[in-house]
Formats: sequence, C-alpha cells, structure tokens
Amino acid sequence: MQATVDDFYAVEVQTMTDVQSPQVHDQIVIERRDLQALFDALHRRGYRTIGPTIRDGVIACDDVERVEDLPVGWGDVQTNGSYRLAALEDERVFGYTVSVHAWKRFLYPPVMKLFQAVRENGQYRLERNDQEIPQYALIGVRACDLCGIAILDQVLSNGAFPDPAYAEARRKSFVLAVNCTQAGNTCFCASLGTGPKVRAGYDLAMTELISGDAHKFVVEVGSDKGAALIARVPHREAFDAEVAAAEEAVAHAAGSMGRTLDTNGLKDVLYRNLESQRWERLEERCLSCGNCTMVCPTCFCTTVEDTTDLTGQRAERWRKADSCFVDGFSYIYGGSIRSSTRSRYRQWMTHKLATWEDQFGGFGCVGCGRCITWCPVGIDITAEARKIREADKIHA
Repeated sequence: MQATVDDFYAVEVQTMTDVQSPQVHDQIVIERRDLQALFDALHRRGYRTIGPTIRDGVIACDDVERVEDLPVGWGDVQTNGSYRLAALEDERVFGYTVSVHAWKRFLYPPVMKLFQAVRENGQYRLERNDQEIPQYALIGVRACDLCGIAILDQVLSNGAFPDPAYAEARRKSFVLAVNCTQAGNTCFCASLGTGPKVRAGYDLAMTELISGDAHKFVVEVGSDKGAALIARVPHREAFDAEVAAAEEAVAHAAGSMGRTLDTNGLKDVLYRNLESQRWERLEERCLSCGNCTMVCPTCFCTTVEDTTDLTGQRAERWRKADSCFVDGFSYIYGGSIRSSTRSRYRQWMTHKLATWEDQFGGFGCVGCGRCITWCPVGIDITAEARKIREADKIHA
C-alpha cells in the first residue's frame, strides 16, 4: 500500500471487519485509544498482565490491569549509579528506556519453594511444590530484555538440565515487545546486536509513533498466538510510510546509544589480562553488593536453603537467587575459592564477556546498562573493558 507520511497522519481507522485476519510478519496499526482493547483481549484469555508501572519513584515491572497503569507521560534519566524519573513533553506510553526489573523476576522467581517433607508415623512424605505457574503476558519487553530471555531459555529450558517451572512459565507466556525509539545514557545494546529493534521471540512487537494529535502503534505480528490476539483488537493494515517512520525511529535510537562496547576479540583480551592491575583498581571501588547480578537479565545463579520447623515434623527446601559477589558463593570444603573482591569482579565480568561465549556460544551481556545504573559506586562495565583493552595494547 503506497502512501505518504501525510497520508499516515490523516488516515481514518478501519474496523476489524474491514481487514483480513492478520498473519505472521504482517505490519498493522492500532490507535492509542484502542490499546486497552489489547489488554482486555489478553485478560479474556486468562493472562496475568505484567508491565512497566511507577512504583516507589522508579519504573518497575508489576501487575498492570489498564493502560493507565503504565508510565504514560513519564521517562527516566539513568547514568552511573543514578536514576530518576522525568516528565515527558507528550503522552508517550513507553517513553522510558529499561525498567528496574528484568523479566526473570517473574519467569525465574528469586525465591521459590521446591518441595516439602512431612513426617507421618516415623516416615517422611515428599510433597512437591504444586503451586500453579501463572500465565503471564509480558507487556513492553525491550529488545535487550528479549535477548536476555532467549539466553535464559538456552540455559533453563533447552540445556541438559531444564528447570521445569521456568520451562512451564515460558510455554504459557505471551510476549508483547516494544521497539526502542530512544536510547538511554547507559544503553549499549547496539554494540552487542541485541537492540534496539526486536528480532525474534515475540508474539507482537510495537513501535510507538506520535506526531501532533496522532498517536499510533505500528505492530508486527510475530506468532500465530499474536495473530489470533490482535484479530480481536481494532486495527488496520500499515501504510508503507508508517512502517518507514517506525524503522526511522528505531534507527535513531541505534545511533544515539549512551555507551559503546568494542566486542572485537574481547574474549581473548580478557583472557590475556586475568592478572591485570585494573582488577586491583576495581577492588578499591567495588562493594561486592551484588546489585549488578540482581538486576542483570541473564544472571541465573541460585542457592538452596533447607528449613525445618521446631517440631521436626516438617522440612522445606527453597531455591533463592544467589550472586557470585557473595563470599560464600564459591565456598568449597575448607574455604572460598574467590575470597577477594578483585577475584569476584573479575569472575563476573570475564564470565559475561568471555567464558560465557565458550560455555553458551555468545555473550552473557545484552547491553541493557542496568549494572551501570544500579551500581552504588557507578562502575561502568563498558569503561572497564575499554581500559583493559587499552592496557593490553600497551603491553602487546
């Protein structure tokens, strides 16, 4: 369908009966006023809708029932060790960069009971955790986070030892992704090829466009599940000019990243510099708090805790999120392998950018920048990689 940009902003919305049912890879348009209909369609199918919302002065992922629960008209300003909300000049729905929480919070909960043992007549009966896995609809998943979910899929669903709860949550989930039309100060997804445009793994992918009074979403259908859902929402076929405008907005975000990471030969650079003095400089700053691992979309390490009630009749086993920055994380009989902050930061960074590639075939970092924002002392992984590379050239 040929059209100019002016046609795009003047076109009248067609009803659902005016267009054929959408197919995978189709590009359609829904109006801002019809966004609630998409929520309603998800609710009718039994989904628990999770999306960005303002909580405690930040944009966090939580339950959202209506469009008004989203951070309409709000963005964020993120930099090293700093975060604040910022009012936008328009009513953009997805005008922020990335939320505080990564989606693993819902797909791979930080605290989960695995099973319990109940003592009866001198024998223990094992009872698995039979809590039903929610059917999540993830609203507003950014490209970097979608790549993070793909990494977790590789480890937790498709690996040698799949996690059944995670696999079930993913099987039941619906992903409504959102392409980024602006980059944040701590974003570097373009360097890793993980954004700002979503490439795969979504049911629907939206790009938000605002011009004057026109407020629309160009939506690409990514799955049969997405096609079936969007068929129940008022929509029309996208004009070529609308698709071009969406692509231009995403390209602008790709060209305005706040950070860059040179990945060329980075694995070998890090391997050659395991004894670099840079790790000692990092030790002087790093608090070993583990914030970076908690907000990271791909960190999946856990520990197991057993509890017993005072009567000795009931015991429970819980899985809890763990961090390689914790001293006891690498504990083996006799002590911890990585007892210094220097060794723990080196382990985390080299795993993300080097050994992860050997282990899983790619980087364990998706360029979301959360570790930079939420580090209390503002350590920047891209800056540290650059300084190690510079030192490597000097000593080459």
